[in-house]
Amino acid sequence: MFLKRLSFLLILFSFYIHAQDLPPIVKYSSSVYAAGNQNWMISQDKNQFIYFANNSGLLEFNGSSWTLYNSPNETIIRSVAVVKDRIYTGSYMEFGFWKRNAKNQLVYQSLSKKIQKNLLDDEQFWNILQYDSYIIFQSLNRIYIYNSTNSKFSILSPKSEILKSFQNSNGIYFQTVKEGLFELENGKSKLICTTQNLDNNKIINLFSTNEGIEIVTQYNGIFSLENSKLKQTPTNNNYELSGSSIYSCQKLKNGMYIYGTVSNGIFILSEDHIVKYHITQGKGLSNNTALSLYEDVDSNLWIGLDNGINCINLNSPVKSFIDETGLLGTVYCSLVFNDNLYVGSNQGLFYKKYQSDEKFKIIENTKGQVWSLFLYDNTLFCGHDLGTLAISNNQAKFIFKQSGTWKFSKIPNKPNLIAQGNYYGISILQKVENNWEFRNKLKGFDYSSKYFEIGRNNSIYISHEYKGVFRLTVDFDYKNKTNLFTYKNPKKGKNSSLTKFNNSIYYTSKNGIFKLNENSKEFILEKSLSQIFKKDDYTSGKLISDVSGKLWIFTKNYIHYFTQSKLSNQLKLNSIPIPNSLTNTMSGYENVSKISNSSYLVGTTDGYYILDINDLIFKNYTVSISSIGVNKQNEKITYQAINEEGNFDNDENNITINYTVPEYNKYINSEFQFKLEGVQNEWSAWSSKSSSNFKNLSPGTYTFKVRAKTANTTPDLTASYNFVIAKPWYLTNLAILIYIILSISLAIYVHNLNKKFYQKQEQKLIEENNLLLEIKELESEQELMKLRNEKLSKDVDAKSKELAVSTMSLLKKNELLTLIKEDLKKTSEESNSNRSIKSVISTINKNINNEDTWNVFKEAFDTADKDFLKNMKQLHSGLTPNDLRLCAYLRLNLSSKEIAPLLNISVRSVEIKRYRLRKKMSLAHEDGLVEYILSV
Repeated sequence: MFLKRLSFLLILFSFYIHAQDLPPIVKYSSSVYAAGNQNWMISQDKNQFIYFANNSGLLEFNGSSWTLYNSPNETIIRSVAVVKDRIYTGSYMEFGFWKRNAKNQLVYQSLSKKIQKNLLDDEQFWNILQYDSYIIFQSLNRIYIYNSTNSKFSILSPKSEILKSFQNSNGIYFQTVKEGLFELENGKSKLICTTQNLDNNKIINLFSTNEGIEIVTQYNGIFSLENSKLKQTPTNNNYELSGSSIYSCQKLKNGMYIYGTVSNGIFILSEDHIVKYHITQGKGLSNNTALSLYEDVDSNLWIGLDNGINCINLNSPVKSFIDETGLLGTVYCSLVFNDNLYVGSNQGLFYKKYQSDEKFKIIENTKGQVWSLFLYDNTLFCGHDLGTLAISNNQAKFIFKQSGTWKFSKIPNKPNLIAQGNYYGISILQKVENNWEFRNKLKGFDYSSKYFEIGRNNSIYISHEYKGVFRLTVDFDYKNKTNLFTYKNPKKGKNSSLTKFNNSIYYTSKNGIFKLNENSKEFILEKSLSQIFKKDDYTSGKLISDVSGKLWIFTKNYIHYFTQSKLSNQLKLNSIPIPNSLTNTMSGYENVSKISNSSYLVGTTDGYYILDINDLIFKNYTVSISSIGVNKQNEKITYQAINEEGNFDNDENNITINYTVPEYNKYINSEFQFKLEGVQNEWSAWSSKSSSNFKNLSPGTYTFKVRAKTANTTPDLTASYNFVIAKPWYLTNLAILIYIILSISLAIYVHNLNKKFYQKQEQKLIEENNLLLEIKELESEQELMKLRNEKLSKDVDAKSKELAVSTMSLLKKNELLTLIKEDLKKTSEESNSNRSIKSVISTINKNINNEDTWNVFKEAFDTADKDFLKNMKQLHSGLTPNDLRLCAYLRLNLSSKEIAPLLNISVRSVEIKRYRLRKKMSLAHEDGLVEYILSV
């Protein structure tokens, strides 16, 4: 029985969610800032960088990146305070200050070493205060006063342990365990309030008032000290705060109070000490123990937690409700009605009293997906996963359960009818005797009708994410479909939608925003409105038309809304720089509803946030370069001075430049543009990345420029850095001079070589020409010799012909004489001694004497064929004159018959002589005698 009751109580509790709209909280876990969990004290410098006394050392945050500086003696840093350009810190047995070097890095200088002998054993310095030129370091036992003007110390040693020290506009104070509250005057302590008067309470902080001092205690509330009189201040029965252990306290510039507790989160109180917010881990804090509090120059509240760091944007125009329990879920719709705020989510329909801190309550019978809320005829309709409900007196009643309902729409000129888009088509609700009930479904169209609008002439336009856009024509009574037309353009698209605004129907997809022309019934691309997708990434085409005359649409980095221009019929674009990644809105299910004159509720996946568009004023921050890193290939980065021109070696050509804007608002992203003159002269695209890296830069002079914008501010300030990458040694001026000298020397050397070469060539040409001349002369001589030889040859031929003619003449003569002789012999024989005939025969014999004929022939032959007979005699020494004579005749190519008369012998005898001659010459059988003689 007990278990049943307990289960019922748990279920009942699950239907209630504590609802408090809070300023945005930015969470930084120890894994993000890469340091210790606990943060004991916080401060800020003139650059608006934030510093934390962290367990691991001094932690710096510049808005873009975290840097941890290890404590000088590797102990916990308990205190930090920025005074001008110094950052003072205190830790175990050590205190001093940090100062930036030329590389923009903090360098530590110890002050405690100067008085090391005066330090007590085991001292830790828990607080640092500044008054005029004095810096006060407080441990649990002593107060060390450092005069920053002359660098001298004075030490104050109370009789008992120091609990804490304080500072206000009037002076410096501290509290001891047994005695009470002291004030420092002229370097000495003065008791102004005893511990007993404070009910033995530890003082957390104290503040100046017009009347005196306001004292905040750990357990017993607030006291006021006026004219040495102490009295307790009423706190309006803050039952939430009572019983909490206050660990830290801060009074804000606007007069409000911040209390940090142990295990109970933080309290934000008004000037009248009324609790406005109680923020715990269940409502957005990272941890319930607030060790330190700090208000920065932009009125952001920094909280150093026992585990992590949080920043609350107290002045943000955005207030959020984050459902850490998961009971509310993803919010799809909201509406204010009858002084109640209704919120529909994937868990059901919840409500609470508007502008109250009441808990959200779920309306019975609404558990499940709630898609839409629609107020008409003083009736609140709820589009639910199970159908349609009418909400009255926070009670839900189903009036339609055939399928889930997406949305509702009025029907022109039919006040008693409402059209609703369902999971399967469109249906009509009708009012009958002050009650709404289901009338009919439009037959012939069964597609999901998540987005639909009613146009002229009974036309209904429907957008289906996966099937495109339809035009459904119905009869006058909205009972039957008469026509269905499917648009080819515009094309279907992911997260597309359709809505009516200013009596015009708009369709939006990733292809742009289209407006329906009711006359032509075509959708026309609105180029001016579609520009938002060119300036920012498309995430959803969900268009939301609200009751205030605004048309909303979400993109990656902005929430946009259009309003009707007062000076034209054009729509005016307004952009709110809240990125989709920070709002946790669900793409395709974005929702905005007006809940007051200037406040709009935007549903998210874990609750909602409320946006006051009248307070959207954004500060223009200054961008600064935080570090310059340079490295060689595959080597570690070394950091360089940021306020002077960089001069780097040729191989130090990998440059990393980090820059930042010290802006800490949760819903604002700083964006940067940069350019590197010398490489790119055009600004880069806007990006949230806070560093630029350039690799393998060529030698040259460069100027890096970066500018930033936060929200809708105009970037008017630019940070720049000049640097030079040196040329390699082989391209330096000295190297170039050496190259010039070497080139000139080489040119001279080459010139001389060429000169010598051409001289040699010239000499060679002369010699070759002379040789050619000699050759030509020789050729000429040879030609002359040839001509002479030819002439001689002709002469020889002529002589040979003459010899042959002469020989033939001799042959003819001898033949004739021989014939005459023979005839005379015959005649003489016949006449018997005719003396006269014998005389003639004798004369003839004398004329045909072979020896004389031979001598004449030989002389002619030697002239024609010089040295032949001599050569033959040398070749064949055994030849007789007759043999030589025969050779000469054969040389003339005479036949045996022709030779016989010349030798005065018979032909047979010539043949015999030829045979004998072959023998003497030892000729082979196959060798011809004449051929041989002709070849000699």
